[in-house]
Amino acid sequence: MKKVGKQTICFDNPPTILETASIVGPKEAEGPLAKYFDQCLEDEFWGENSWEKAESKIIKNTVHKVIQKSKLSQDKIDFCFAGDLLNQCISSGFGLRDFNLPYFGIFGACSTFVEGLSLASIFVESKASNYSLCTTSSHFCSAEKQFRFPLELGNQRPQTSQWTVTGAGSAIVASSGQGPFVTSITPRKNYRHGN
Repeated sequence: MKKVGKQTICFDNPPTILETASIVGPKEAEGPLAKYFDQCLEDEFWGENSWEKAESKIIKNTVHKVIQKSKLSQDKIDFCFAGDLLNQCISSGFGLRDFNLPYFGIFGACSTFVEGLSLASIFVESKASNYSLCTTSSHFCSAEKQFRFPLELGNQRPQTSQWTVTGAGSAIVASSGQGPFVTSITPRKNYRHGN
């Protein structure tokens, strides 16, 4: 692996994305990509009594699904990179506790999955890992509670307001395979005004 320019890392032996899985909520299931998701939920609670518990269940089941699809035994996965939008990455923490995987909690908001994929690729390329898993989740209702207005207030949402996805995605990154490959990564920079 080598640094190219000021912030790009190119991989000598590009890690492969061995398998992926995704579970989404009902709004996402209404969109044009519905057939590409592994599972579409019919309601936001998915049998739980809070949105936060539902989000933990979504990430747990997405991770279970990607491991199952990969046909790897869970003990082959060396590291997990996971995050969500809630304080202390609580949905990821509770969703992953039954897997007993070494876990790095990451937070990049909308970029969390790509950040996890980048870190998993670095671990695989450096031979610190043969298989690393990256995963992230969000839930519209729990994100509204944390970042905007709790839905319980009954505020009117303008049609132009943003909508956080309800869903989770997972991928297993491997040191070898048929691809697709992660050939390079370029993390973002924060620029100060005037520089």
